[in-house]
Amino acid sequence: MSGLGLILSGGGARGAYEVGVLDYIFSEFLDAQGNPPKVDLISGTSVGAVNGAFVASHIEDVPNAMKHMVGLWTGLELADVLGFGLRQAAGLYRVLLGGTESRGVFDPTNLSAIVGRNIRWRRLRRNIRTGALQALTVSTTHVGSGQPVIFVDAAPGVGIPESLGLHALVRRAKIGQHHVLASAAIPLVFPSVEIGDEIHCDGGLRLNTPMGPSVHLGMNRLLVVGLSTPHVAGRRAVRDGQYPGAPFMLGKVLNAFLLDHVNADLLEVQRINDFLKDGIRAYGPEFLDRINQAAKARGALAPRRLLSSLVLRPSVDIGQVASDYLASNRVRFGKSLGRAFINVLDVGAGADADLASYLLFDGGFAQTLVEMGRRDAHARRSEIEAFFFEDPEAALSTGKTVDTLARSDSNPPE
Repeated sequence: MSGLGLILSGGGARGAYEVGVLDYIFSEFLDAQGNPPKVDLISGTSVGAVNGAFVASHIEDVPNAMKHMVGLWTGLELADVLGFGLRQAAGLYRVLLGGTESRGVFDPTNLSAIVGRNIRWRRLRRNIRTGALQALTVSTTHVGSGQPVIFVDAAPGVGIPESLGLHALVRRAKIGQHHVLASAAIPLVFPSVEIGDEIHCDGGLRLNTPMGPSVHLGMNRLLVVGLSTPHVAGRRAVRDGQYPGAPFMLGKVLNAFLLDHVNADLLEVQRINDFLKDGIRAYGPEFLDRINQAAKARGALAPRRLLSSLVLRPSVDIGQVASDYLASNRVRFGKSLGRAFINVLDVGAGADADLASYLLFDGGFAQTLVEMGRRDAHARRSEIEAFFFEDPEAALSTGKTVDTLARSDSNPPE
């Protein structure tokens, strides 16, 4: 199996950026027959699992689906996602101490309703069953062991590897609402979710940008939408003489856990490509066939192959965007929940509002991120066009893909 794998990272409310990128790509790029790029496999974690399952359930008409998705995100209010009432207030101590049921600061009922209402689960099942989509994967973290778990919903005849490395558990499943909600269950913020007799939470704790499933399931092109920004040397998020409070520090902790850098995976892709090209130069074109024969003999499902990758990430740190948004849009939050929420997330001494960037499920903030996603994708238009419509083997032989990988790891375009 070969084709295009779409990889969507996790990051709470930052997921609106993914929607902007995808809306631009699937509305602006058409092949010679007037069709948008065909996605063969989708891998998502956390909010990337929510966005990914939505796309998977509308795979027959992704351009219109993305318009609908933009409307959903930009129409959000805090209370639509972050339910908080007397029951949550009275049970806050249980969030810290535990008990006989899973607890989070916020009630997931509203989020569950959004996921259940807008992802067309029967259509998703049909898309997988008919092969319109080769596979959908959703990543979670197994609470008991801390291991990443990758649930794979694959079309008939698609083999699933026993392992994807990183000590990840791989399980074939008919992915449903509980898998997606488990993947999006940020610890302490939302309750963990039971899948079978096990408890699962946010997959971003261990595997936030799940490139592995696409590689191991045979994709030869990887379109990755990340939600982190490469570190800019010399940038200071805290003013001299100021010491940030708990919200600022918690936001940085979430960054450390949930925004794993895709650089290591990209460098691994480049290393594999370099190895295979060196082998072909040294031993001829039969090199790939011979090592794949050996791999098949030991039971490997996916043959080794040259991989073409394109990574799109925010040009501006989303924590900084959240800070600027809070400073100029406080009047939007008229409800008591909104006012209390903003007071808790006040960045104070820090210039970044990382914690807010995960939890600010507000339509205006989402609109800001959607527009930034579109803008960033437009800035990479020529690369996107080459990625979709040029022969990937030819691009690899000329080094174009390696240049793309290197650029995504450096400073993003202005």
